[in-house]
Amino acid sequence: MAGKIGVIGAGTMGNGIAHVFARAEFDVVLYEVNREALDRGLATIRTNLDREAAKGKVDPSDVEKIYKRITPALEIEALKNCSLVVEAASEKLAVKQEIFRKLDALLAPEAVLASNTSSISITKLAAGTQRPDRVIGMHFFNPVPVMALVEVVRGLQTSDATLETVRELALATGKTPVEVNDAAGFVSNRVLMPLLNEAMFAVMEGVATPEAIDEIFRLGMAHKMGPLALADFIGLDVCLDIMRVLQDGLGDPKYRPCPLLLRMVDAGWLGRKSGKGFYEYSEK
Repeated sequence: MAGKIGVIGAGTMGNGIAHVFARAEFDVVLYEVNREALDRGLATIRTNLDREAAKGKVDPSDVEKIYKRITPALEIEALKNCSLVVEAASEKLAVKQEIFRKLDALLAPEAVLASNTSSISITKLAAGTQRPDRVIGMHFFNPVPVMALVEVVRGLQTSDATLETVRELALATGKTPVEVNDAAGFVSNRVLMPLLNEAMFAVMEGVATPEAIDEIFRLGMAHKMGPLALADFIGLDVCLDIMRVLQDGLGDPKYRPCPLLLRMVDAGWLGRKSGKGFYEYSEK
């Protein structure tokens, strides 16, 4: 695909997505509404590139070149000439719909609109645009520069050409695209989040401590990270948002968010990013 790649959001996912596209020799526009968040995202990209260079995964002489392929922007109009934009904003349908409405009016008719959503309906997002055949899910995994998978989510209206474009882009960044159809939570979070949610119920009901639950999964199931440590890593607010999407989209009571999860989010205990979740962290 010719042209620039746009990324909306310079947070954990957005800066990682910008990183991997720039590393794959694409010119990238990284848009964020907040200057502090944009600067923080750019600093994270530079730190991660330096780390990759130290580990021999990137030629040290290429670090500056890769970094300079990313153009920071505080105005959405900077995305105007992008051939594809990946939205990596908060996991809220209304927020994403508003972003897609603006992009639809701004970008050329042939441009592709992709969402990094981990649970929200691509079909719904597409229906609010004038280009539903060119809307698709491109779900990267955290940490984006490291994780190999891109869950490519096809909405009801997504064309074969759009699917192939995104599949080729994912391959160009060194990722492995896996196609799934649009359904609440797709495959990854439809299976993962109920596991994390059930681990939270086990804590709430006094079955075991978070440490014991995570150790069982690390040692008994060969998981690299236990479910509660993983929930803290993802962000407990994000976990709650996804569980609500599953509950609303699938209508099954088994997707009811754990009451302990609701209380922790209400308390501002969001996991690593807040310094406290099921565990305490010295650095946010």
